[in-house]
Amino acid sequence: MGTAPTQCPSGITANFHAKFDSRTEFSCSSFPSTLNLSKLNSHPTSKGLVNKIGSLPDIDDLFWEKAPTPILDVVENPTHLKSLSIKELKLLADEIRLELSSTKSKTQRSFKASLAAVELTVALHYVFHAPVDKILWDAGEQTYAHKILTGRRILMPTLRQKNGLSGYTSRTESEYDPFGAGHGCNSISAGLGMAVARDIKGKRERVVTVINNTTTMAGQVYEAMSNAGYLDSNLVVILNDSRHSLHPKIEEGPKTSINALSSTLSRLQSSKSFRKFREAAKDVTKRIGMGMHELAAKVDEYARGMMGPLGSTLFEELGLYYIGPVDGRKLEDLICVLQEVASLDSMGPVLIHVITEENQCSEDNQKKVTVEKQQEGLNLNDIYSFSNDGHCRTYSDCLVEALVMEAEKEKDIVVVHAGTEMDPSLKLFRERFSDRFFDVGMAEQHAVTFSAGLSCGGLKPFCIIPSAFLQRAYDQVVHDVDRQRIPVRFVITSAGLVGSDGPLQCGAFDITFMSCLPNMIVMAASDEDELIDMVATATRIDDRPVCFRYPRGALVRTDYPIHGGSALEIGTGKVLVEGKDVALLGYGAMVQNCLKAQALLAKLGINVTVADARFCKPLDIKLLRWLCSNHDILITVEEGSVGGFSSHVAQFIALDGQLDGRLKWRPIVLPDNYIEHASPKEQLALAGLTGHHIAATTLSLLGRTREALLLIC
Repeated sequence: MGTAPTQCPSGITANFHAKFDSRTEFSCSSFPSTLNLSKLNSHPTSKGLVNKIGSLPDIDDLFWEKAPTPILDVVENPTHLKSLSIKELKLLADEIRLELSSTKSKTQRSFKASLAAVELTVALHYVFHAPVDKILWDAGEQTYAHKILTGRRILMPTLRQKNGLSGYTSRTESEYDPFGAGHGCNSISAGLGMAVARDIKGKRERVVTVINNTTTMAGQVYEAMSNAGYLDSNLVVILNDSRHSLHPKIEEGPKTSINALSSTLSRLQSSKSFRKFREAAKDVTKRIGMGMHELAAKVDEYARGMMGPLGSTLFEELGLYYIGPVDGRKLEDLICVLQEVASLDSMGPVLIHVITEENQCSEDNQKKVTVEKQQEGLNLNDIYSFSNDGHCRTYSDCLVEALVMEAEKEKDIVVVHAGTEMDPSLKLFRERFSDRFFDVGMAEQHAVTFSAGLSCGGLKPFCIIPSAFLQRAYDQVVHDVDRQRIPVRFVITSAGLVGSDGPLQCGAFDITFMSCLPNMIVMAASDEDELIDMVATATRIDDRPVCFRYPRGALVRTDYPIHGGSALEIGTGKVLVEGKDVALLGYGAMVQNCLKAQALLAKLGINVTVADARFCKPLDIKLLRWLCSNHDILITVEEGSVGGFSSHVAQFIALDGQLDGRLKWRPIVLPDNYIEHASPKEQLALAGLTGHHIAATTLSLLGRTREALLLIC
């Protein structure tokens, strides 16, 4: 057929791949003649973009009624900004804000970070010459105005949708994205690498990195700054500070003030004459000798610390020349400072402190965004449990309620949370036990070792970290926890596929990297009752570390009274449905899809056994031997990568001789590729993990290939 084969479920041959190819092909005839598609395709920014995305948004999304944007309409790429006046640039910023607001109303996404950074984005693209100059961003949420200005405006309604724009910067999406935004804190390291490569190759392009007040809590930022100061390569770091974050408690710290004096000082600090005078003074003191240079440096640092806000000398100590604070709402100030910095041939690393204002209440908006993520993929045909305020209950609600109940009985229980945002459910625990709750932000490495210290001090820490963020702290998990058998209780959230956040926050690897540790107990809850039981189980484990996972967006399906959990016997699973011939052994949330597959197969006259493993390590050996002895086919199902639960099962049944006879075993795991952003339902289908795919795999192993194809086509 000329197309790459789509990942098929295990047991179905690739000969049928053309049947599964659901990619939407782009067709000009699908759109009205007023839409200039040739311009989009010929534009250098969009080269290959339409082909990558597959299709443009629906016509209703393209032509909804919105305010006129005459200046933005003629800006096809950043080059067009160069001819605009300051007044026109201000109008352009207003139009971009209107455009973002319109897109927000259609996509129901939070654009608060991008709305706050509109003027900064306009100034960056006005002063610098992307894509020759490299502009890197730490957080994808800040980059939506950047996407609009770099040829992706027409595709904004597809943001975070299947085959649509990524919610983050992406090297494959645009030449204006020189590096992919990770979980924050990577832009300075990557930017410094690009700057050093530029110097070695004798090139002259500028490298600009944008960090925010959240990523300044991550250690990699300071490691990169320190190395940048040592290497002294020309590099511009912009701290987009929506709240003054140089205090331990952001919400209690005073906001950095912006006034006429600070604006004047920022212009002075960035001016070429001031920088040349400062460098000349350094040369003079070096010639004088006798410690004069060191003394002058201290005086300079003290004086500049007097001019700058509290904490500004930290950046100077790391070797970055500090400029700021600069009012992020005043385009003329931003452009002036950036132009002065860009004009210097040899400046070394510079940090420009820009103060922006997010237009919405951060706490309420963050709660809304987190709830949207948890409820993403909601099927209104299902019956869900709702709280009194109408909020659809999630696994996180059950977790926190269980933690509160255990904490009321066990005074040594404490909670440590790390990640970019705190789940609103955790507020309940924080309000009840404020002195036993610690939110450390994007400091996952610290969170793990801090939890280990709490445990050594006689407490019972529950360390709550999203799966993708736990990857950053793996060295600490190995050496500071598992190797020392310290009883830290890891609660791994957002496990498995995460819908619109795509591969960036996908929790695909935690089963694999946690279950290979010698002392770790590894569990996964298949429903809310098991989650509550696993909280109780973890509370009672005092001789080794333990972890359990649950997915994002998995909603509680039954209305049930809040109850205390019962400790599970370590290493035991359970049989949910007993059949014959075929056994489905699910791990975690995939148990529910195994039950869906069982219902589908029952209609075809096939009675299968469904078992809930509960534990990946240690495995329930007794249950595995029973499944192998009483069934001809065993299928293991998990929402994780190769090397996880199924690999542990394979290791045991191979060594136990279970594969030497009639038994057929097949694993169903996440495919060995990154699954791009889409709805959770679409992602599960792409991964071959739906109930239909599990049933189809069963049918193919029974030789009923035609029926298998009908199930998934």
